[in-house]
Amino acid sequence: MTTDDTISEARRHRSRPATGPRWWRRPWILPLAAVAVLFVAISLPRYLTFDPDLSRVQQPGVAVHYPFLVAHVIFGSIAMLTCCIQVWPRFRRKYPAVHRYAGRIYVVAGVLPAGAAALVLGATTPFGPVAMASNLLLAVIWLGCTLQGFRAARQRRYADHRRWMIRSFALTVSIITNRVWGVLVGIALAPQLDTTFRGSEELFGQAVGGTVAWLGWTVPLLIAQWWLERGSSNGPAVMPGREASGAR
Repeated sequence: MTTDDTISEARRHRSRPATGPRWWRRPWILPLAAVAVLFVAISLPRYLTFDPDLSRVQQPGVAVHYPFLVAHVIFGSIAMLTCCIQVWPRFRRKYPAVHRYAGRIYVVAGVLPAGAAALVLGATTPFGPVAMASNLLLAVIWLGCTLQGFRAARQRRYADHRRWMIRSFALTVSIITNRVWGVLVGIALAPQLDTTFRGSEELFGQAVGGTVAWLGWTVPLLIAQWWLERGSSNGPAVMPGREASGAR
């Protein structure tokens, strides 16, 4: 066999689809989807009552805060549920049409209205200026990544589409990590309530809220970027035209 024959054979071998089960290559997909569904099931119902007294975040001095909070939670829940199936490669390959329609829902009925509402919520947050800066920046980056991914899909630049949507996905599910950070930061700062914060519950809440606001989305975004750079040595994963998500 000549050198050219060897190279051709190697290329044919690489192009053959794997025959064994492949779910174990991304074992985090199903657990993350389960957590997302559970998170929505716990968080969403209280806002569907449209009762401000049941809200986890109270801002009675700003009339527009609660309506935009309800909108953000509802549309954000749509984004969270649809994005879980978007990052499932096997589902994307097996049901490309569903993947495309779910991508449209994710962008148009999920991230765009939820992100727009987040801009208002960021500007009216009760957790102080540090949290305000974080929430506004998060909303802008979330919208930006999603629109870039949508635009790349429309232009059939599927490798770029995938990278932008992975970033968007990381920001979408970052709200889940806020609950974890909230507990950890609260426990860490609680001993300083009477010293550093001079017994002020308001200052303590702003310190916890501001810290959690930044950690909640920067850590997932950095992990997503590390994941993307980690696989860059193997070349971009170009999606076939029929597997693009988002509207075309």
